[in-house]
Amino acid sequence: MNKLIVFMLGTLLTIQAWAASQTGTLSAPTMNCALCPITVKKALTKVSGVRQTEVNFDKHLPTVTFDDSRTSVDALTQATEDAGYPSTLKEDV
Repeated sequence: MNKLIVFMLGTLLTIQAWAASQTGTLSAPTMNCALCPITVKKALTKVSGVRQTEVNFDKHLPTVTFDDSRTSVDALTQATEDAGYPSTLKEDV
């Protein structure tokens, strides 16, 4: 029984090691009021796999750290769109 528990724990830790933490910055140009960043942040934090969200209101840029084995950029942009703030992945120039 103890060997089984150790095996299962080792397997779980190995699976979690495959997941990579990603950080992406979105462009959400329609965030133009004081409540917009709060709404966008709340929508993003509800996405399974999101670990942290920061929203720069002045630049209209939400930055999200997420587990790429549990969610994707498409899911993040869909969450902001569903909240009324369409977004796209900001490409570094």
